[in-house]
Amino acid sequence: MDSTISLESEITNLLRVHGSLSVAFLTRFLNEMGLECTRQKVERTLRRMIQQRKVEAFYTNGNKRKHYRLR
Repeated sequence: MDSTISLESEITNLLRVHGSLSVAFLTRFLNEMGLECTRQKVERTLRRMIQQRKVEAFYTNGNKRKHYRLR
């Protein structure tokens, strides 16, 4: 459970600094920071954060990639 909470806080910090990001960039930045995580783990955490209304998902530029930003 601690890893989930720390992952949520790190994602929140990254979104606060960079604005909106896709799952690929979030995973890349987290791995560069030393947190070993997969894309699936990041997506699962983001879905949980959307349900808690901390983050919102949207599509941009007509591509089919979701981007996430803080509410």
